[in-house]
Amino acid sequence: MLKSTTAPLKPADVEKKWVVIDAQDAVVGRLASFIAMRLRGKHLPTYTPHVDSGDYVIIINAEKVHYTGKKLTDKVFHWHTGHPGGVKTRTMGQILGGKYPERVLMKAVERMLPKESPLARAQLTHLRIYAGSEHSHEAQQPEVIDFKAMSRKNVRSF
Repeated sequence: MLKSTTAPLKPADVEKKWVVIDAQDAVVGRLASFIAMRLRGKHLPTYTPHVDSGDYVIIINAEKVHYTGKKLTDKVFHWHTGHPGGVKTRTMGQILGGKYPERVLMKAVERMLPKESPLARAQLTHLRIYAGSEHSHEAQQPEVIDFKAMSRKNVRSF
């Protein structure tokens, strides 16, 4: 039997990078899966499941994301306030047109990380989402990733 020559990554050996992704005209599901992969560190050859080895990810233009199909009108979110008769409902279009459009992308990424995990909660804190094109992380010198150029399916065609 062959032994693996790759040693598992230790938290002290982790080097995190900062990356910026422009979400304008990007398809939400594809973008969220790419972000979740970067947050977990699965793009690295040194990926270790129990170590937070992912990058810090900054998303700009989150209010300009797109969905395929009729998800803006047909995808409905329900929640309960805790009071009698307190069922609330909103469509995806109402959330994107509302006060906090970046929550759409935040929830999509959150649902692609491992469930009920302290590590996943820590990795989600490394995600910064901005509705506009300005962000306050210039001092970290983030690397720009052109997500839309990776595949023609990453951009919504009209």
